[in-house]
Amino acid sequence: MLSVFDQGPFRPCPAPFNMAAHVLAHADDLPDKTALSVLGASVENWSYADLKSAVLGTASGLLKEGLRSGDHVLMRLGNTVEFPIAYLACIAVGLIPVPTSSQLTEEDVAKMVAELAPAAILLDPGVPCPQEPGCRVFGTDVLHAMRDLPAADYEMGDPDRLAYIIYTSGTSGKPRAVMHAHRAIWARQMMHEGWYGLRASDRLLHAGAFNWTYTLGTGLMDPWSIGATALIPENGTPAAELPKLLARHKATIFAAAPGVYRKMLSDAPDIHLPDLRHGLTAGEKLSEAIRNDWATATDTALFEAYGMSECSTFISSSPSAPAHAGTLGRPQSGRKIALLDPEGNAVPLGKEGTIAVHKTDPGLMLGYFKAPEDTAEKYSGDWFLTGDRGTMDEESYITYAGRADDMMNAGGFRVSPIEVETAIARFPGVTGVAATDVEVKTDVRLIAAFYTSDHDLDEAALKAFAEDNLARYKQPRLFKRLDALPTNPNGKLSRRALRDQFKADK
Repeated sequence: MLSVFDQGPFRPCPAPFNMAAHVLAHADDLPDKTALSVLGASVENWSYADLKSAVLGTASGLLKEGLRSGDHVLMRLGNTVEFPIAYLACIAVGLIPVPTSSQLTEEDVAKMVAELAPAAILLDPGVPCPQEPGCRVFGTDVLHAMRDLPAADYEMGDPDRLAYIIYTSGTSGKPRAVMHAHRAIWARQMMHEGWYGLRASDRLLHAGAFNWTYTLGTGLMDPWSIGATALIPENGTPAAELPKLLARHKATIFAAAPGVYRKMLSDAPDIHLPDLRHGLTAGEKLSEAIRNDWATATDTALFEAYGMSECSTFISSSPSAPAHAGTLGRPQSGRKIALLDPEGNAVPLGKEGTIAVHKTDPGLMLGYFKAPEDTAEKYSGDWFLTGDRGTMDEESYITYAGRADDMMNAGGFRVSPIEVETAIARFPGVTGVAATDVEVKTDVRLIAAFYTSDHDLDEAALKAFAEDNLARYKQPRLFKRLDALPTNPNGKLSRRALRDQFKADK
């Protein structure tokens, strides 16, 4: 038998359709229910009615300022509720929001502005952003004032039309702008049962920031789309405080990256969560040690999901289908997934292949912005290639076998080594550089930069240079001088050899 999962397509998205209207559909029948609580020393509560009013009022304000359907709107906002409000406001009236991490540098953002030519930038004054002549800028004070304007009407239309753009690191070192359709939110319903076990009565606490796409989808859009309550810790909440917030606010589902679970278990090992049904994890591979330690500490299970910016998550375990030991889980019902050989053919069960998603998946991207060649390179016939490897068993459970390229994972963010190397190579005295992620202790990986030079370089200066030129999650935490960088028999840099050498030297 071949490594193909296909139990029939997911039900089609209705038309006309608007992603924001779908997310806020329960505001009319549950106006007084709490949609969002921002948790801190005091709690900021948002009802569904208040949330919808703020979104559609902001949408009116953006249109009133002259923005028009199809305009790109770059979001440079901080970790506040303004982020999801502005995001949905844009989508509601056909503007194309581009949410970005506040950790990006001005240089990073300048490249995005040059590529996107946005009609406007939504800007928190504390977030790095270049001054672009001719590009309109709306500060958080202006956005806040827009909330009270009369509600705009939803722009309904083809569910296949462009809704938003997100950036992801590319294997070439150039971040790619991923275009998603309005139907992407409809496709996420496959995750509700296939990963979350999500119910309208749930209170889902996500540990991430408002301006992280993992939080935006799993922590906000999905619970809102079924009438559940989203809980988000205020900016700067340490991991050690999360167990208290989970218990105090009666969270029934908790979502975080694996590293957050590891830090919670380390910093607050005595965890009592009487209302928690289970936890969710994604962004990087979950270790069996973290899974087992969490189960011992809380008597609840962790359910892992695998996905990427181009298609969100599509393989997962869930309360109704726990993962077999050592596996990621199985494709969600409604997906068509295969493991392919280099020729694009499905491999036999049990044989390693590239994880691929069929082009008909409603959650799959429309393509990379202004990059048809890059988009075409990701496909083999009718299949989108993830670049990750795995094996499938007789029950369609998939075991992860690693990346087919050298992409790194830093706290749930995929990072191109070439992007890091290009920045560090500019440091005076560096004659060669290679970046890779290394395991410094069990379940803890960080980005390391190995360099060649005539002499040892000042590590503090290297770190300061990295801080000035790379987003925080892209910065190497370790610098090591080598006499020469390892190469393969073809003379190409071997980052795998660097990882093996680092492991041997520990």
